[in-house]
Amino acid sequence: MKRHDFVRAAAGTLAVVSVPGVTQRALASDVVDVTLRAAPLRFSPGAGLHFSGLAYNGTIPGPLLRVAHGQRIRVRYTSDVGVPTSIHWHGMLLPNAMDGAAGITQPAVPFGGEYLYDFVPGPPGTRWYHDHAFSLASARGLFGMFVVEDPNDEPADREFALIFHDVPKWSSLVAAQRGVSNAPMTDPIASGDSMQMMHRSMGDEVDYVAHCINGASYPRGKTLAIRSGDRVRLRILNASPTQTRYVRLAGHQFVVTHADGNPLAQTTTVDVLRIGAGERYDAYFEVRKPGAFLLQGISGDPLESQQAVLLYTEGMEHAPPRSEPQTLGGLRVFSYEAAGGVGAQTKSPIGAPPPYDLALGGGGWENPRWTIAGDVWPNTPKLRVRRGELVTVRFRNTSDMDHPMHLHGHIFALTEVNGVPLLRPLSKDGSLVSADGGTATWQFTANSSPGRWLLHCHNEIHMIGGMMAEVVYIA
Repeated sequence: MKRHDFVRAAAGTLAVVSVPGVTQRALASDVVDVTLRAAPLRFSPGAGLHFSGLAYNGTIPGPLLRVAHGQRIRVRYTSDVGVPTSIHWHGMLLPNAMDGAAGITQPAVPFGGEYLYDFVPGPPGTRWYHDHAFSLASARGLFGMFVVEDPNDEPADREFALIFHDVPKWSSLVAAQRGVSNAPMTDPIASGDSMQMMHRSMGDEVDYVAHCINGASYPRGKTLAIRSGDRVRLRILNASPTQTRYVRLAGHQFVVTHADGNPLAQTTTVDVLRIGAGERYDAYFEVRKPGAFLLQGISGDPLESQQAVLLYTEGMEHAPPRSEPQTLGGLRVFSYEAAGGVGAQTKSPIGAPPPYDLALGGGGWENPRWTIAGDVWPNTPKLRVRRGELVTVRFRNTSDMDHPMHLHGHIFALTEVNGVPLLRPLSKDGSLVSADGGTATWQFTANSSPGRWLLHCHNEIHMIGGMMAEVVYIA
């Protein structure tokens, strides 16, 4: 039995649809066949704005891939772009040969070439896919969301997939790779009385000409219809090449249920979602009254107001939408500590191998080197592991920039943040390590297929600058 109807593509909002139930017997032999073709696209996310992008199947973001957990997928990928490409299946536990890291697990796909990806997607949850050939093709548009249905998910009246992404000013991106970009930091401020950090240029920051949700800048994007009384599920992905996103829905709170597609041990209620590059969060909210509301990014960037989508109840689609100030002052912002709880006692499992202590550093004006343990890839440490052993990785950030670190092919437990052990470790595939001495500790079981698995910063400037290491399975 083959199913072809799980792929959804849209130029604007990707409204997630329900997947029909599939019997256990059918799941055992079911195959979803997908063709993805990468090609140049003249991308116009807003009025008068044009960008030479790259697209899967003619859309930015690419098609929403959606399968039931347990189904197999075969993706025939063809490239019509002039730079080497590959597809990394971000957050997936899959055979090493299918991971999609060019030069590590597969050769890069050249212009006119193709590659067949064939695996059973999992674990269930909100995953994504993107180029991973170190040619900045992801920054030009080669990314999309991948939902693996979980039969144990709580029901929702409506469900939406929202991809936050940015259109870079290409000259700024090139300058950032050399450490000489004049673009300022644009993190939102906690209150209106301090603007100093926001306008400091770090050399690695990137100027963006547009901020988008699902391929469009507000008010050009599609709107989302909701009803009073609805319980709405949002699957939110930050596909920015470099920036952390802060997301708020006017007049509502988020009940966060999943981090990187994995269920939280305990839900947490916040006003604002903080989402590092590459991270995903699932959050529910209840529509308690009629109206029109903006879901939007919060930032010091004047263009950030473009990164919004309108949600409205019946008859309110033309009403002035409610929005919120571009500040975090007095708001509950999602954090790992809030989601995991604090106060745990640090304990090392008996017989566990010693941890890998990795210092993250580098950067600064005219310094394009971003280091792990004082070196750049491929000279960074190899984390040599044996199948079945518990691996502990401790990061210490000596730089003045946050680093969204990501591990391929594994789900780790985030057990400690900035010196504080978590009561309920978070299951993730990436986490921010705070600047200026911030720490994070991961633990994972080496239970993936043998091979080389990348561990790197998901800020593309930092990754290309060398902040990458490998987990290597040994006999």
